Amino acid sequence: MKLNLNKTQWTIAAAALLAVALTAALVQHQAAQTVAAATASSSADQPPINKSVIAGPGLVEPNSEDVQIGSELAGKLKQVLAEEGDVVKKDQILAALVNDDYAAQVESGRAQVHQAEAAYQKILNGSRAQERGESAAAMRQAEAVEASARADWDRRQKLFDAGVISQEELDHYHRDFNVAEQQFQASVQHFHLIDDRQRDEDIASAKAQLENARAQLDGAQAVFAKTYLRAPFDGTILRKHHRTGESITNSSVTPDPVFTMGDVGGLRVRVDVDESDVARVANGQRVYCTANAYGSQKFWGHVIRVAGQLGHKNIRTDEPNEKTDTKILETLVQLDSGVHLPVGLRVDAYIQTAQ
Repeated sequence: MKLNLNKTQWTIAAAALLAVALTAALVQHQAAQTVAAATASSSADQPPINKSVIAGPGLVEPNSEDVQIGSELAGKLKQVLAEEGDVVKKDQILAALVNDDYAAQVESGRAQVHQAEAAYQKILNGSRAQERGESAAAMRQAEAVEASARADWDRRQKLFDAGVISQEELDHYHRDFNVAEQQFQASVQHFHLIDDRQRDEDIASAKAQLENARAQLDGAQAVFAKTYLRAPFDGTILRKHHRTGESITNSSVTPDPVFTMGDVGGLRVRVDVDESDVARVANGQRVYCTANAYGSQKFWGHVIRVAGQLGHKNIRTDEPNEKTDTKILETLVQLDSGVHLPVGLRVDAYIQTAQ
């Protein structure tokens, strides 16, 4: 009787263990199915990775890039002659500073040049014919006076030797002769000074003064020219930063442009390629770009330049979970001719790495 009871207990225990094992297996199977279904659903929500395409954010820019036009001089804007969207030609005046003081410096420099030119020309030409004639006449007059004084002194010398006149009277005529002789010599020297050719050092000095005056005029004109802001190339005004009457600076630390312009005859896209894809991007690869504002429309182009060094991201997507410390390789895409997009538009670029 005791042996049969133990067998029954063992049978019940074995059945209980089997039930527990079957229940655990069923639960594990159901959990595995749930995980598989969730994984399949997640995979269905995300597009498959395409190894033949590199995707990256891009920014539309003109062929010339964005060129900021400012002034080398600080001052107040007298005129702003261009507006946003204007198509301008190279060297066209876009704005002017108040420049009355600079204009006065130019006029002063021009007057100094005229004065130096006159002095130099006078040195080259020498004295006028009238001046030579006047000097020659004065010399002849002094010579006649000197001859008359010599004759008077000679007569008085003979009279003194004869005992007719005193030594005092003789000395008086001798002094008159000496004065006349000195005046004659001075007139001779003056005539030679006027009649002779100018000295080389005088000519060189006058020429140097003329060149210095011209250099100062060139400097004043160069500064005056900087009061006008001109277009550096044919292009379009993309942005006007200042208006007439506003003051601008020329600080190299904080640029203060008056305009931003670019050559929008052709467009490019600057693309940030993730560092994990840099080995697959190369010049010549075809690229298409899309933008939210244009729906599914594609704008085609090709890679024209790949940077040689990794850098920080240039383009922000404004997503809250965006990583800002990601390294990128800046890649430049030339859009096909005929593509018209606003400069500064953010796009998604897709670089085709396979034919």
